[in-house]
Amino acid sequence: MAEVISKTSLFFGGGACVNHHHHHVDDLSVSPVSFGFKKSFSSSLKQKPLRSDFSGKQILETFNRSFRSSSVTAQSTLRIGTAHKWWEKGSQENMREISSAQDLVDSLADAGDKLVVVDFFSPGCGGCKALHPKMCQLAEQSPDVQFLQVNYEEHKSMCYSLGVHVLPFFRFYRGAQGRVCSFSCTNATIKKFRDALAKHSPDRCSLGPTKGLEEKELVALAANKELNFSYTPKVVPVEKEAAIPTANPALPVPHPSMSGSEEKTLVSAGR
Repeated sequence: MAEVISKTSLFFGGGACVNHHHHHVDDLSVSPVSFGFKKSFSSSLKQKPLRSDFSGKQILETFNRSFRSSSVTAQSTLRIGTAHKWWEKGSQENMREISSAQDLVDSLADAGDKLVVVDFFSPGCGGCKALHPKMCQLAEQSPDVQFLQVNYEEHKSMCYSLGVHVLPFFRFYRGAQGRVCSFSCTNATIKKFRDALAKHSPDRCSLGPTKGLEEKELVALAANKELNFSYTPKVVPVEKEAAIPTANPALPVPHPSMSGSEEKTLVSAGR
């Protein structure tokens, strides 16, 4: 670019020089001494702008052609890269891709009583790609359900901690109940997904705080050094040792001479 600009500047500069020397030649024509080079000098000056003009146009045309070619190549590359993201096509407002383990935990905790469907997929999974249009259709038909997408290729370590080893894979979460079901399905077994959606979608009020991931899953995520996730396990009270049961006065005490079978029959009947 700098070379083109410098050559173009020389061309325009040459034009200015031509005009300047042109006036100078006119001055020489008045002088009594011409040295016999007036005609040849003037003719050479008249030819220089044509050669410079041609050279300048050729350089600029070559530059513009190469620039347009680079632009087309860059735009084509951008379109190809965007076309590969099939999981973003047809996405609804209630569909969102998870960015981290913390994002998944927070999204489940903030859902309240709303049903949340976690969709584990992979860009290279043919079954996931074939199922995606139907997922978008179901999401559109169920605006009150939150669909969270987890890209297996970007979150392999997190999926491993959550025990996800088959794709496509789905987990349903609902309020204080936490995970209500989990399964794998394809286009051929989409009825399994529809049935689960119909079963857990109706409005309901669950008692207690939103559960989200199970305790062991949270601990597994926190123990994974590849994830930027921290969690403090809940303190579980230690149960006291069970006291030795005493004889219930309401139950008949078996006689030592009774057989073992008769004793079992008595205890079962007492319960």
